[in-house]
Amino acid sequence: MTNPDIAVVTCALTGVLTNPAQHPVPVTASQMADAARQAFEAGASVMHVHFRSQAPNCGHLPSWEPEVAAEISDAIRAACPGVIMNFSTGTIGRDQTGPIACLERCQPEIAACNAGSLNYLKAKRDGTWAWPPMLFENTVSKIEELLAVMQQTNTRPEFECFDVGIVRSVGMYQKVGMIDRASFNFVMGVDSGMPADTELLSLLLKYLPSSNPWQTTLIGREEIWPVHQKAAELGGHLRTGLEDTFYLPNGERAANNGELISALVNIAELAGRKIATPSQAREIFL
Repeated sequence: MTNPDIAVVTCALTGVLTNPAQHPVPVTASQMADAARQAFEAGASVMHVHFRSQAPNCGHLPSWEPEVAAEISDAIRAACPGVIMNFSTGTIGRDQTGPIACLERCQPEIAACNAGSLNYLKAKRDGTWAWPPMLFENTVSKIEELLAVMQQTNTRPEFECFDVGIVRSVGMYQKVGMIDRASFNFVMGVDSGMPADTELLSLLLKYLPSSNPWQTTLIGREEIWPVHQKAAELGGHLRTGLEDTFYLPNGERAANNGELISALVNIAELAGRKIATPSQAREIFL
């Protein structure tokens, strides 16, 4: 079902490596559930989740332990009746046995599917690399392996697109029969990918196959909020959370995910959009 008047809101609860000692990101199952509940009450119907190492080594390192994923997923579902779970699956290299094990154990409604490879880069002001240059490897064979598992677990893939070529590639995946319907996520703000730019967002829709839902993931500070506004005006679905930004539209730091979702809901309503209930979000995304 598509209804341009309704916007689905997703909360990206926590990041990949963000240190909880420095930023207010949730880590434990109870923290994730509390953060999800705040976002859910503010209007988010979908929770995009990364999993972190738990006690006694609780911190910023990721975990692909299926039991960790299940504990966090179950806690979020208990706190947010009817919520839609959206799992991260991204691995830098070819090996994705961890994400696959989590999908098979938990069977979420949605999972991210990184739709193409990217040189993942960031340069510092002093002219050095922020980290050693790396390839975020997402070959067609890797994507096909993940899609086969998603079909078995009845999980809808959400194709994360970091540049225009990846957007066009997803259209080809659809054309050759790898997928029936594609859900697009335009990831904007990664330094070596698409910038968070309102003009670019408008152009991207030229390359979007018809009848496919789309949303934006906008990474940055307060400069991302005009792009959120444009996405709402153009009929896109919306996502924010402490994985994507720590900053509210006024430039102040957000205390929690609920504050970010409230700001995003306000933007959607200013654009004349109604916020999807969990049941409406299921009709649109699933």
